[in-house]
Amino acid sequence: MRAIRIYNGGVATFHPNESCAMIVCVCKRVSDREIARHVRAGMGFDDIQFELGVATQCGKCEECARDIVDQCNSAHPVAALTREPRVIPIRAA
Repeated sequence: MRAIRIYNGGVATFHPNESCAMIVCVCKRVSDREIARHVRAGMGFDDIQFELGVATQCGKCEECARDIVDQCNSAHPVAALTREPRVIPIRAA
């Protein structure tokens, strides 16, 4: 049986290697691991909110859910989508 932490309005810190899950949204029963899995799949907060229903009822979990999304994004930064053109000097013969 896994331990479950319940968010009680304090500051939440997401640790991806922890063995226990934290219920972030009690209304929809959404855990920090579910949010992290969706972030790793490339979803932002709005997409996760639509998909899981987090922060759609009482709204008390929104700050915590956004913090988890931000922490997961900073832990796995996305590479730049644009690339500077590479200039190769050519020598005249």
